[in-house]
Amino acid sequence: MASLRFFYTVEMSLPCLLCPCPSSPISLSSPSPRYHLLNTTFKRLGSSRTLRITCSSSSTFTGGQTQQSSFNDAEMKLIDALIGIQGRGKSASPKQLNDVESAVKVLEGLKGIPNPAESELIEGRWQLMFTTRPGTASPIQRTFTGVDVFTVFQDVYLKTTNDPRVSNIVKFSDFIGELKVEAVASIKDPKRVLFRFDRAAFALKFLPFKVPYPVPFRLLGDEAKGWLDTTYLSPSGNLRISRGNKGTTFVLQKETVPRQKLLATISQDKGVAEAIDEFLASNANTAEDDYELLEGNWQMIWSSQMYTDSWLENAANGLMGRQIIEKDERIKFEVNIIPAFRFSMKGKFLKSGGSTYELKMDDAAIIGGPFGYPIELTNNIKLQVLYTDEKMRISRGFDNIIFVHIREM
Repeated sequence: MASLRFFYTVEMSLPCLLCPCPSSPISLSSPSPRYHLLNTTFKRLGSSRTLRITCSSSSTFTGGQTQQSSFNDAEMKLIDALIGIQGRGKSASPKQLNDVESAVKVLEGLKGIPNPAESELIEGRWQLMFTTRPGTASPIQRTFTGVDVFTVFQDVYLKTTNDPRVSNIVKFSDFIGELKVEAVASIKDPKRVLFRFDRAAFALKFLPFKVPYPVPFRLLGDEAKGWLDTTYLSPSGNLRISRGNKGTTFVLQKETVPRQKLLATISQDKGVAEAIDEFLASNANTAEDDYELLEGNWQMIWSSQMYTDSWLENAANGLMGRQIIEKDERIKFEVNIIPAFRFSMKGKFLKSGGSTYELKMDDAAIIGGPFGYPIELTNNIKLQVLYTDEKMRISRGFDNIIFVHIREM
């Protein structure tokens, strides 16, 4: 009998605060004894390829080891709203944007540190976590800010130096280098900082000299000038909300929470296994029965192992796409094949003890619009939830593979 093979393509969104512009996989480390192997009726076939599906999310700057969070409840509400947003806001859904905007307004209503522009807490390096994108956004802001594999910083030094400056840095990687755009800055009032861009350059690791950024600042006149209002500065000095003269809202952090650090590592696809081990160790579950399969659409963003040449086998084993957890202990694997066509496999799950679940998948089909083509396919899977919250889930499943899923909102 002739066979039909589908080719599945994963589109990844690749990854400035202020900008001078006229137009204004990986094998996890040795498994812990607490992990369960997943048993399945399928056997691995043929050669295998590496599955690398990465999720863009907030990048992280810790400057050292992860510490206990210093964020209050209202600040955590904003941080939670940022989880799962790609491109620092570039690919946010209307609901995600609304959640962020609501959390921002709450914090701005709380005021935070008075006179933030004059506070010593504003000094230092800030990492851009989110930005809105008005029509006046510059090409640099539109290009680099939405690339999650890049890290975007803002250095603010106003009162601790004889040369007050605000600088925006796009770090491409440790091996490539960075772009730094600098501005002379001054404090106008307790909230507002004035700036004027005057120099910029690429510092590339493979060149012994800096490459000037091709913008004639002196000829730009008022286009090289702007202002930045700090509308909220946290008492801990770790979270800042600012609004720019072009109508853009920025959310920046000095310290990040463990989830942000892990998701940033996944988006950069370096050291993910170690980051997951570290995250699980710092979030050890003392009550195993607390980890439930929460309802919702859970998109897989990373898996630790290889997958086989059989596309259908991969989909049936949950190695791609999303898991949809429904009421009455129902679960569905779903994978988009091509526009208007998707693979669907339904089943039931039963909690077998602790955080372990038995999945029985027995209703598979290729769906095209209102029509479905049934496939004779069954699968029994043992799944252990290693960590879950309202936004993220880490589990061990098929063939001892670690999965990270993000809940779609």
